Amino acid sequence: MRIGVVLPQTELGADVGAVRAYGQGVEDLGFRHVMVYDHVVGADPAVHQGWRGPYDVDSTFHEPMVLFGYLAALTSLELVTSIIILPQRQTVLAAKQAAEIDLLTGGRFRMGVGLGWNQVEYEALGEDFTTRGRRIEEQVGLMRRLWTERSLTFEGAFDRVTGAGLAPLPVRRPIPVWFGAQSPAAYRRAGRLADGWFPQMSPGPELDKAKAIVQDAAAVRAATPPRSAWRAASTGPATRRNWTPWPAAGGRPAPPTSPSTPCRPGTAPSMTT
Repeated sequence: MRIGVVLPQTELGADVGAVRAYGQGVEDLGFRHVMVYDHVVGADPAVHQGWRGPYDVDSTFHEPMVLFGYLAALTSLELVTSIIILPQRQTVLAAKQAAEIDLLTGGRFRMGVGLGWNQVEYEALGEDFTTRGRRIEEQVGLMRRLWTERSLTFEGAFDRVTGAGLAPLPVRRPIPVWFGAQSPAAYRRAGRLADGWFPQMSPGPELDKAKAIVQDAAAVRAATPPRSAWRAASTGPATRRNWTPWPAAGGRPAPPTSPSTPCRPGTAPSMTT
C-alpha cells in the first residue's frame, strides 16, 4: 500500500518556505504522493450576501499546475491534482500544463479532475457553469488525443483544434485521468470515462451504493467495445478506495498505488483491501 498526503492549502498560506518544507518533509517521512486541490478565486461574502461556501476571498490557494512545477524540482513524489476544476479552464492549455508536469516529473503526474461547485469562480473565468458536465466529457477525450497524437483536428461543442499538437508530449501517453464525483450522474461519468475515482465518503452504505454505480458504468464501458481490463486498488486511509484501469496492450500503466489484481476484460472493477 502506498500512502500519500493532501497539501494543506488554506493552512500554509503564502509562505513559500512552508510549501518547500512540507513537500520535502512528507517525502522524508516515506509518503509516496501529494494531492492538491484547486480554486482560482474566492467569493467575497460582503458582495455575495448569504454566501455559504466552505472557502471565500480570504482563503489561500496555490495554483496546482504552477505549484507542481516547483515541487517537481524539489521532490520525487507522485504529484496528484484532486481535483482540478477542468470545465472552468481552457482545455488545450490544461493539457499542455499537464504534459509539462508529467515530463518534469518523469511520468509521476496523475490528473484528477472534477466539475466544481462555485458559480462565482466560473463567471470570473468566463465559462458556463450550467454546461460543465457535458464539457468535461469532451475535454477528457480531447486531452487524451493531445497527449498521444503529434497533430490532430478536432471540432466539438466547446473546443476546436485544427491541425495542431503539443510538443513535447508527456512521458505517459496518455496521462492517467481520475475523477472526483459526488452524485449518481458523476459516478456514472467516472465509470465511463475515468482511469480512477476519488471517493469522497467514508466506508459504509453510501460508499457501497456509489461503488455499484461506478462498477455498472465501468462494465458497460469495458463491454462496448472492450478497451481495457480493470484492476482495483485500495490506497491511503481506510476512508479512500480507488479503482484504476489496467492499460490495453502497448499502454503505459500508472505507477501502482497498492497491490491489486487485474480483472478480465469486460468485467466491472472489484475492490481489494
